[in-house]
Amino acid sequence: MTPDENIEKKYYSISEVAKQLNVAPSLIRFWESQFKTVKPRKNKNGIRQYTQEDIAQLNTIYFLVKEKGYTLQGASELLEKNKEKTADTVLLIQELQTIRSFLVDLRKRSLDKGLNLEN
Repeated sequence: MTPDENIEKKYYSISEVAKQLNVAPSLIRFWESQFKTVKPRKNKNGIRQYTQEDIAQLNTIYFLVKEKGYTLQGASELLEKNKEKTADTVLLIQELQTIRSFLVDLRKRSLDKGLNLEN
């Protein structure tokens, strides 16, 4: 690992954020117009620069709209009422999903090797 790989970026481009969320950059721009809480910094050329906090906010919006089926208005109202609790809940759910995926994969690999971990 090179020293540059240990340095975390301060700002991310819209294309980097879109790739992380697996959505089109146009969707991120649309969400910016619909959610007051998403306000990325813009440089002198007008290029959006997203912080980790901006990405976390967009991740919460993605979860509410794409995975939970909230309308844009419903997600916006939920975020305005209880922004921190909603973000914490989304983060917890995503971490639990990651753990579940790991355990399912572990079980599958153990069964492939002929081990029975259910006893």
